[in-house]
Amino acid sequence: MNATTKPFDAARSEAFAERFGSGLNQAATAIMASLGHRSGLFDTLADLPPSTSAEIAQASGLVERYVREWLAVMVTGGVVEYDAATRTYRLPPEHAAWLTRSASPNNIAVMAQFIPFMGAIEDVILDRFMSGGGTCYHDYPRFHEVMAEDSGQTVVAALTDHVLPVVPGLIERLEDGIDVLDAGCGAGRALMTMAARFPNSRFVGYDLCRDVVEKAQAAARQAGLSNLRIEARDLTGFHEPAAYDFVTTFDAVHDQKDPEGLLAGIRGALRSDGVYLMQDIGGSSYLENNIDHPFGPLLYAVSCMHCTPVSLGQGGVGLGTMWGWELAESMLKEAGFSTIDRHTLPHDPFNMYVVSRP
Repeated sequence: MNATTKPFDAARSEAFAERFGSGLNQAATAIMASLGHRSGLFDTLADLPPSTSAEIAQASGLVERYVREWLAVMVTGGVVEYDAATRTYRLPPEHAAWLTRSASPNNIAVMAQFIPFMGAIEDVILDRFMSGGGTCYHDYPRFHEVMAEDSGQTVVAALTDHVLPVVPGLIERLEDGIDVLDAGCGAGRALMTMAARFPNSRFVGYDLCRDVVEKAQAAARQAGLSNLRIEARDLTGFHEPAAYDFVTTFDAVHDQKDPEGLLAGIRGALRSDGVYLMQDIGGSSYLENNIDHPFGPLLYAVSCMHCTPVSLGQGGVGLGTMWGWELAESMLKEAGFSTIDRHTLPHDPFNMYVVSRP
């Protein structure tokens, strides 16, 4: 036996098989949890006493046979309780506190949508593993819908009370009236929230995807937000010197074709007393520091299936979801920011909120 070769550890092998098998069950439960969220079944169950599958189906307006099979997954997955004597199902309030729309911002069923989202693109990504090519946003079904819902409960819902206050004095400046840009604005929910809350300020949003921009424009018109302008724009080579007092990016930098160039453009777009607020995934740039991250596998999977190939598809560097704080700080310094402060908020421990000034 080679001196560097360890003997086969049967106990370790069995433990791995058990752990991996458990992961398969959890993945299956997550896919069904996504269905439970989208169909409203979790919300219905939370409002019902112990009920039969027929009663649950009737209350939710769904077909009983499908509901019954979904419930079987939820029971065996430890989500829903089942009383065999009465053939009734119950969602414990302790579980409902993490699975219903009323539980926002703690609704982790929203995040379960990323599992089927990634599965839908598996064949495309397998091809890219062999070809080395990238993807486009339109390759992903429901991407902007899922992202808007996810950020809606972690960022938008907490924007005024928790996120914006990380910048001292910003609320007062917004109330007085300043110029604001959200780069990579997506569905524009953060922008619309700010525009409605601060009518004296002027807001601009840019995003690469024309389809989502058109929907955001329609929503802004319907809301009567005359102080908000949203445009479809590729941020590669972004250059608007000294145009803004406040610039934000929400989970957007790591997807860019040229993230370094965007950060430099944002630095140049700020006026002398301007400030840049970046929200992004709060991991480390080093894999060894993320091994115990509670959502490490999910975040790296999203990176492999979406964030990295989307950047590569634009001819970019493929920075990835877990580009991390260390690289972010280095890139912000290289872009010319003189002060860089990182914050973690109690309501959102998995993201970083970075405040940078010229």
